[in-house]
Amino acid sequence: MFKIFIEFTEWINHLLIWMPGVIGVKVRKILYKNRFISCGKNVNISKGCYIRDFKNINFGKNINIGVNSQIYAGKDSKISVGNNLSTNSNVMINADCGGYIEIRDNVLLGPNVVIRASNHAYSRTDIPINQQGHIAGRIILHEDVWLGANVIILPNVEIGKGSIVAAGSVVTKNVGDYSIVGGVPAKLIEMRK
Repeated sequence: MFKIFIEFTEWINHLLIWMPGVIGVKVRKILYKNRFISCGKNVNISKGCYIRDFKNINFGKNINIGVNSQIYAGKDSKISVGNNLSTNSNVMINADCGGYIEIRDNVLLGPNVVIRASNHAYSRTDIPINQQGHIAGRIILHEDVWLGANVIILPNVEIGKGSIVAAGSVVTKNVGDYSIVGGVPAKLIEMRK
């Protein structure tokens, strides 16, 4: 009987994910709100967004998640989002495998941004990488951060307050407050003040 319940739940979730239009956003808002650890007012989750393990996610207020985005917070993982987050389409916020992601207030995420807090272990050469597990990390985006299109944030990185990461950049190291960085790997371009 339990397997039937799980299967039924998966079907309902799939229908919710793909429900289009304003009605879809409103239905998701109502049905998802109590699944998060906490969820503020005015949280809008667009069509095609897949969220795994709501119970490990905190959402503030005024959150807009773009079409076809993915949010993963599996076992021993946590995602904490402040107020006024706006994401474009195809954004991945992934804290799976023990990772931690904190996104503070007033953050903008462009299309196709990937924020991944854990990485594959690869130190051993006697066994395949896909059998070595993961190394958990953490990522913090401070207040008033803007990540341009196709930005990738790797584990153990902090993006300082008021910073901008240029489109197409891969961030492998901490970024100071009010910095504009870009490139692969991202380097300082200029300071905002």
